[in-house]
Amino acid sequence: MLAIRTRRRKVTALATAAVLAALAAPSLTATPATATTTTASDYDSTYYEDAVGKTGDSLKSALHTIISDQTKLSYSAVWDALKVTDQDPADSGNVVLLYSGISRSKSLNGGDTGDWNREHVWAKSHGDFGTATGPGTDIHHLRPEDVRVNGVRGNKDFDNGGSGFTDSGGSLTDSDSFEPRDAVKGDVARMIFYMAVRYEGGDGWADLEVNGSVDNGSSPYIGRLDVLKQWNAEDPPDAFEERRNQIIYDAYQHNRNPFIDHPEWVEAIW
Repeated sequence: MLAIRTRRRKVTALATAAVLAALAAPSLTATPATATTTTASDYDSTYYEDAVGKTGDSLKSALHTIISDQTKLSYSAVWDALKVTDQDPADSGNVVLLYSGISRSKSLNGGDTGDWNREHVWAKSHGDFGTATGPGTDIHHLRPEDVRVNGVRGNKDFDNGGSGFTDSGGSLTDSDSFEPRDAVKGDVARMIFYMAVRYEGGDGWADLEVNGSVDNGSSPYIGRLDVLKQWNAEDPPDAFEERRNQIIYDAYQHNRNPFIDHPEWVEAIW
C-alpha cells in the first residue's frame, strides 16, 4: 500500500514543488500551485483501495488506517499553510475567512481586532487537545477566521438557528450552537466527520465522536449529528474545497479528507 501511495505522490511532484517554492517567498506573494483536477475514482484503486466497497464500522476503520498515515505540522507552520490552502481565488494576496466569507490580506494574521487567526472547526476543548502537534494542528479542520468571529463561535456545537452578528457573512449563533453560512455548511460537516474518523483514541489523543447533542462542553464529542449529515447532503464539495484537499495531500500532510472525495461515505458510516 505504501509503495502505491509513493508512486501517486511522484505523479504530483511538480504540483508539490510549486507549492513549496511559493512558501519560500514572502507570505503576501505566495501563490499555490493549481491543484490537479481529480475525481474520487482517481484514488479508488490506490489511496482508497482498502476502503472501497465497505460500509459501517468496517469502512470507518479502513479510512482511519488510511488517513492516519500523515505528516504532522507544528502550530506555527499552520500560519503559512493556511495562506496557501485558503488563498482567495480572486486575489492571491488574500485568504477567504471560513464563517464570514470575507477576503482578508494574508499579512493580517494574528490575535488583534481586524486580524484573522486559526479556527479549530472541531473546537480544541472538545477532547482537550489544545494546539499540540496532532489534532490541534491538523489543517484538514483548521481554517482562517476573523478574530472576533472566531470568538463568537467559541467552542459551540453546530446546529441550525440563532441570530446574525457583525461580519457574520450569514452565519448564525445562539447560546449553545453555531450555524455557518450556507456556502460552507457542507465543508464544516465534512471537516467534523474527518476528525471523527482520524482520531479514534489509539494514538494518545481522545476518541473524537459526533453525537446528537449541542451541550457537549469539554467532552470529546461534537454535534449535532443529524444536522451535520443534512449539511453534507445539501452542500456538496465545490472547487475551493476540492482544491484545498488536493493541496493538503500534495504539499503538507499527504493525507486526504475522504468525505470530500466521497461525500456518500458519511451516510455509509453514520
